[in-house]
Amino acid sequence: MSIAVNATDRFETRHIGPNENETQQMLKAIGVNSLDELIEQTVPAKIRLAKPLNLPAVLSEYEYLRMLKAKAQKNQVFRTYIGMGYYGTYTPTAILRNIFENPGWYTQYTPYQAEIAQGRLEALLNFQTMVSDLTGLPIANASLLDEGTAASEAMTMFYNTVNKGDIKATQFFVDDAVLPQTLDILKTRALPLNIEIVTGNYESFTFTEKVFGAALQYPTKEGAVVDYKTFIQQAHNAGAYVVMATDLLALTLLTPPGELDADVAVGNSQRFGVPMGYGGPHAAFFATKDEFKRIIPGRIIGVSIDSHNNRALRMALQTREQHIRREKATSNICTAQALLSIIAGMYGVYHGPKGLKNIASRIHLLAVELEAGLNTLGFAQHNKVYFDTLSVDTTSIDVNTLKSIAESKQVNFNYAENNKVIIALDETTLKEDADTILDIFAEAKGKPNTEVIANVLDASNTKIKGSFARTSLYLTHSVFNNYHSESKIMRYIKSLENKDLSLTHSMISLGSCTMKLNAATELAPVSWPEFGQIHPFVPKTQVKGYLEMIHELETYLTEITGFAGTSLQPNSGAQGEYAGLLVIRAFQQDNNQAHRNIALIPSSAHGTNPASAVMAGMQVVVVKCDDNGNIDVADLKAKAEQYKNNLSCLMVTYPSTHGVFEESIKDICQIIHDNGGQVYMDGANMNAQVGLTNPGSIGADVCHLNLHKTFAIPHGGGGPGMGPICVAKHLVPYLPGHAVVDMEGGNKAINAVSAAPYGSASILLISYAYIRMLGTQGVTNATKYAILGANYIKSRLENAYKVLYVGSNNRVAHELIIDFRDIKAATGIEVEDAAKRLMDYGFHAPTMSFPVAGTMMIEPTESEDKAELDRFCEAMLQIRAEIDEVQNGTYELSDNVLKNAPHTQGAALAENWTKKYSREKAVFPLPFIKANKFWPSVGRVNNPHGDRNLICTCPPIAEFETQEAVLN
Repeated sequence: MSIAVNATDRFETRHIGPNENETQQMLKAIGVNSLDELIEQTVPAKIRLAKPLNLPAVLSEYEYLRMLKAKAQKNQVFRTYIGMGYYGTYTPTAILRNIFENPGWYTQYTPYQAEIAQGRLEALLNFQTMVSDLTGLPIANASLLDEGTAASEAMTMFYNTVNKGDIKATQFFVDDAVLPQTLDILKTRALPLNIEIVTGNYESFTFTEKVFGAALQYPTKEGAVVDYKTFIQQAHNAGAYVVMATDLLALTLLTPPGELDADVAVGNSQRFGVPMGYGGPHAAFFATKDEFKRIIPGRIIGVSIDSHNNRALRMALQTREQHIRREKATSNICTAQALLSIIAGMYGVYHGPKGLKNIASRIHLLAVELEAGLNTLGFAQHNKVYFDTLSVDTTSIDVNTLKSIAESKQVNFNYAENNKVIIALDETTLKEDADTILDIFAEAKGKPNTEVIANVLDASNTKIKGSFARTSLYLTHSVFNNYHSESKIMRYIKSLENKDLSLTHSMISLGSCTMKLNAATELAPVSWPEFGQIHPFVPKTQVKGYLEMIHELETYLTEITGFAGTSLQPNSGAQGEYAGLLVIRAFQQDNNQAHRNIALIPSSAHGTNPASAVMAGMQVVVVKCDDNGNIDVADLKAKAEQYKNNLSCLMVTYPSTHGVFEESIKDICQIIHDNGGQVYMDGANMNAQVGLTNPGSIGADVCHLNLHKTFAIPHGGGGPGMGPICVAKHLVPYLPGHAVVDMEGGNKAINAVSAAPYGSASILLISYAYIRMLGTQGVTNATKYAILGANYIKSRLENAYKVLYVGSNNRVAHELIIDFRDIKAATGIEVEDAAKRLMDYGFHAPTMSFPVAGTMMIEPTESEDKAELDRFCEAMLQIRAEIDEVQNGTYELSDNVLKNAPHTQGAALAENWTKKYSREKAVFPLPFIKANKFWPSVGRVNNPHGDRNLICTCPPIAEFETQEAVLN
């Protein structure tokens, strides 16, 4: 006899917030009889799918974990010494459990509301300080996507700096020793900008007036440490700039790039406690000289003051960012790898300067001992100076035999050209591992291994001496010298977490950012060693489980979007935009349409759209929107016809950025196709499409998906993210390839857009779980409930606030925009005042002033139950009442709860309370707040002060003990 599974055991009932009773109450408030009736009124009939999605059968959480464990066991976790930017590392358990596996850290949003983000801002400032100290350069950002994209950002920054006005210098030199995946991405970024990549040996390269910059690897891809000082001087003499890709752990022992006069240092902080994860996610770093601080790409955390003149942190120089400058932005970067940079920074805090140096020294000296053993066996080693990597000459043996022996002992080496075998040691390499390596080489040589690696490594044997050895101080700030016991680091991490609002506290209703539930079952396998401890360049035979999951996910996303193929390589939404445009560009060039370079972009588009278009070598032409927020079809048609000879594409978001399903979307796509262009659909609002409609049926040609929005990957304080692209059949041959790993594509593939072949592969597990546990009905219901939640909030707020845009049946999609512009005109209260006041109610503000200045865009997501939606609505209605108190003169514009928000605990408990309103009104404006009060840790942050007085590292503490005492 079979037993039916109780409905409450289905993952769908855990993921979707409202129960059946709450659903009926919400539908009644909206004024419809059923969920299907609401969908019929919201989603135009002509774009709705005729049949359900074809996804696999639903799995319970237990069934899913059991299935995935079997898949994980198909992966082989070898001892891997491949290097090339990825290394084994040990994540301290105190960091693993308190940050990596803690929803109080991984469900935070990007710190745009600084007053409720002081914890992660401090952790990111620690990361910046650590990077700045170790690289010897004065300013660092809060991380980039990966080492390859960081190097390409440096190239673009140099190009724009040198070529102010007329473009004269168009060549960028890349040394032969740079990592191949980095060179691959440099080629990708260079092509649309007409930059010529010149490769060769740095020693024989001659600078000319055509060269604007150069890239070096330090240590090289084969592990050699070389002195680049003369080369850098030659570059500067010729008016060119130099970026050095480097290794943070090596820099505890090596002379840092800043002291060699490099202009930029980039790299991957992965080996600071972040698992390899088959390629990601990891936090890249980017440090540079002070002269570039106003144009450095990405986010920078800076020090400012709050309204009480107390120290406060916030994101600095935001006027550089794409959401403000659009096509004039320094890059299209929309995310940092925040969670991963927080982990890497905390790894530095936990170990401190002495601990990091000890780890680096042990690795280096073990490599020295290994070299001695190999020499005894008759193997020469090419690197005269090295940190952790040996380049072994194998001309005396058969390399295939060596490889066979190594794999039989579950060991991976890097088999390079010219009979070289590269062996990169790391933090996890022990004495017995080095002995095994010697055993392998001895067997290949046909000799017994009598050498035993010493238990005690002798520091006098170091290969890093003279000008190569670091003598300068680093990590002198107290934060890197106070938290080395587990009690201290645990309490420090918790103290930072307590300053931050996350999904553990309340809903985060950010329009266009989709802060839905990140389920524990979805995330748990990311920590499994079968997925975390795998290098991205291991043989495919060792990752059968990974590749099964990856190819299944590609199939699911292809089905959901209605397309023919998917690439999971782009590791952020903006990277997905860029990759999608490059695919369109490659297709058009292959069909003798290289002249097509016009991108039509609606005025309401996210700022990354125009920034990505410019990066892809396109010229942006803005299309108007009408008074209802829809694309002005007449203007679109006129411009499509005007530019039809050069039209490359339309970039469109659907539902629109204004939060409605535009009924003319199919006509819009047809207009573009009739004029020779392609349609790129931004997947930011895919949470309103899944199971109901899709880009393929609407008429788009390519769509990127924000897996960190629609498909449940957490934001992690501003990253990680994934932005895969799905494409129509004619674009499949152009999907991204990779210089190291065969992507099974044709010879038409574009070069890589990310350093790892499948981007941040380990977090694909989250979206895979989301789909497998929800299934066809579940993902479709998630969309329906997202639309239900938005329309329910609309029904509750529309009498108090103006809802700016609605569809033809007075419905919104999965988000809505409320307008504060009339309120400001009547009262002087601005949208920012309401945003800061929401903190006193325990809520993160919705998206402010996008896509329309002076508005809030609210997106509740399907994960929030009715009680939470009601709390949010009650807060917004009470804020409306507080606005009315200003308007009717009860409180002055200069002294009211909105202008003074947020209210800190310190301010509320101050001995002298001078406000005209009560303390209780300030901090407990509604009864439900008393039961679970969240206190902002600082008052309103003064952003202009921080930008005028830019400080982007931990301020020095003069009284702290000298570095010599710490290191020696």
